[in-house]
Amino acid sequence: MPTESPITTLELDPLTVDAATLDPQRAAATYREHGAILLKGVLRDHVAALKRDVDAKIEESIALLDQAQRGPLGWGTPNGALFLPAPEGFHREQQLMTLPLSYKNSAAFFLSALEPKLLDLAEAVLGPDVELFNEGQSLVKEPVGGHPKNLHQDAAYFEHRFEGPMGVLVYLVDTDERNGCLHVVPGSHNLGLLEHEDTFSHLGLNEEDWPWERSLPVKGQAGDAVIFHVNTIHGSKPNWSESPRPVVIHRYRRADDYVVVGAPTAADRAEAEKKREEARKENQLGFMVRGYRPHESVQQRNEASGA
Repeated sequence: MPTESPITTLELDPLTVDAATLDPQRAAATYREHGAILLKGVLRDHVAALKRDVDAKIEESIALLDQAQRGPLGWGTPNGALFLPAPEGFHREQQLMTLPLSYKNSAAFFLSALEPKLLDLAEAVLGPDVELFNEGQSLVKEPVGGHPKNLHQDAAYFEHRFEGPMGVLVYLVDTDERNGCLHVVPGSHNLGLLEHEDTFSHLGLNEEDWPWERSLPVKGQAGDAVIFHVNTIHGSKPNWSESPRPVVIHRYRRADDYVVVGAPTAADRAEAEKKREEARKENQLGFMVRGYRPHESVQQRNEASGA
């Protein structure tokens, strides 16, 4: 039987916040209630530079496809791009999924992660000490049916010790249901982490329990950001337009948080569960973007004393 959903609304208006008039505390309250918000225009001034670097990485990745190696998740190119099998009618055997754009190879990407309004919201949600989780992420849906991403929770891929990351998915082109906008299930973050299974697009929820009809399409313009909890159910349908649909993703987390179970497949998750207690924050330090990080020994002393 399908899991009961705590959905309170399937309309976008209650989730929409204008970056020009952002009140971080009110936006954080909306985020906590629904598990997702649409922050309009927050990275509009960064779109041109981000799109330039994304387009360059797309061109580079396709040029390296003849050197790609087939693995369990798809085809990997030497620069770190991931390709999946292309749908029928596409001019290549593979379509791009994960683009190797990161804070280490794109200044525009890194600078966009430091946008003050994003950090104001991250602080309101997570507290005063905030770090970046990993090196950012970029996903591309190529045209003519660019890969769907089944409904899922990010915590299935990276379950954290505490609250986990706040995800910020930024549209770099105007995006709607035709070219694969993000879908979210408002309120689903309150369900906790659900069981996932292996799908065409890696870990996902059972499609009979979680069909697309239970989700809300979040249409937006270039520079808008969909901000969502690590347990919020989300995904995206194929891109049926004539142009690529790129996005970039920032993730912010508490400076003391860390991954306890990380895996891309159901089998890998089962194995990682056995090593949950071995996870340590000291091996997972991200760039601080708000606040301060004391030395590990000071944190441990404060925790032991209840300070």
